[in-house]
Amino acid sequence: MAITSTAKIRPLALVRAFGGPRYAVALAVDALGTGLLRPFLLLYGVTVLRLSAPVTGIAMTAGVVLGLVCVPAVGRWLDRGARSTVVAASMLVRVLGVALLLATPAGHPWPFATAALFLGIGNQAWPAAHAALVATVAHGRERDTALAAGRALRNAGLGTGALIATACLTGGTTALRALAVVTGLAYLAAAALAWSVHLRADPAADPAEAGAADAPLAPAPAPAPAPAPAPRMRALLAANVVYVFCLNVPEIALPLVLVTQLHASPVWSAAVFVANTVLVVTLQVPVTVLMSRFSRRSVLALAGVILTVSYLGFLVSTSLGHGWGAPAVAAVSVVCTLGEIVYAGSATALVTVLAPAHALGRTLARFELSTGFGLAVSPAVITALAAHGPAALWGGLAGATLLSSAAVAAEKDQGTQPKDSGTGPNGSVASTSGALSASS
Repeated sequence: MAITSTAKIRPLALVRAFGGPRYAVALAVDALGTGLLRPFLLLYGVTVLRLSAPVTGIAMTAGVVLGLVCVPAVGRWLDRGARSTVVAASMLVRVLGVALLLATPAGHPWPFATAALFLGIGNQAWPAAHAALVATVAHGRERDTALAAGRALRNAGLGTGALIATACLTGGTTALRALAVVTGLAYLAAAALAWSVHLRADPAADPAEAGAADAPLAPAPAPAPAPAPAPRMRALLAANVVYVFCLNVPEIALPLVLVTQLHASPVWSAAVFVANTVLVVTLQVPVTVLMSRFSRRSVLALAGVILTVSYLGFLVSTSLGHGWGAPAVAAVSVVCTLGEIVYAGSATALVTVLAPAHALGRTLARFELSTGFGLAVSPAVITALAAHGPAALWGGLAGATLLSSAAVAAEKDQGTQPKDSGTGPNGSVASTSGALSASS
């Protein structure tokens, strides 16, 4: 495991790694809009459109699933060189979804389902498009930091939007419609800002990134190799399905355990969720930079170990009973959030450096499919395991995550070189409409 000095966080370089100030603003506006609407889409269907809760839930789930079906097409589009256009399209399709939402008459489920479909397509297409854009303008470990900063910025926007929406709920139906309008305008503004970056890659120039999976910070330059074949990442993709369960632990597993098993006040669940958001926003970039002294694969394996320890900690905490159980669960949730931060800072970064330039979009699409599948099945799996008791829930999650961590550590990177050129497959082939640093 190679160790070097840790990089410093340079704000201006970080903004350039985002694609410039305009793109950074686009990310913030998009996240704010999503935070305004996403947690309250179910309420909109039930209270504004007078649909039943089951019908509304089915429509929202169908939107997510069908959105995942569109991800491979997004990957192929990215591999043709598109970058900022795909990001802007993922935002514009959500503008269409919000417009359909506002035009849906009360009591009509199909227009609502169509609106949820377009929102789902945009939400599922965005991560791969954003990661591809960052991989095009940022190189080496600067790319990792930019991806981490993007996640922190997005969590901050989501949290702020959710707080604003919560404050507006007292306004009833009128306020929910107003939130939808503001969300649509936010998506439209974000799409315009993202498109104005005018960034695309040249698929013809294909100097594949050399083995950055195990590269330390600031490696020595190496000559560009011939285009590498797409690496086999079956173990990584399968492990990712299990890893992403950690994203639903604060939202689903812990509230379920705190309220139904420990009979604690709902305040504890809210406190855990807020703490998770604050920690991700404040620690995502520093922790990612700190971990840059180690190989990305080793860090991802470490994330699985940290998550496993936290799950075992939850198992012990639930055995403490009503008095000490809730505070113990809240304390262990900090460890779980740390595992989430380490995972999020290494997983996408590892995929972007394993992928050859000519298949970056398709590789990211497969990774996002594994993420989306894990997020889709985790609520059902978590609730089913919880019904059999804490040992089944936390023991099952711990065992599966530890196995996934071992699989990540054991998998070899096929078709890559032992050193990272520090430029990346896409940073070296990027072309823009004018210099990014000047135009953005």
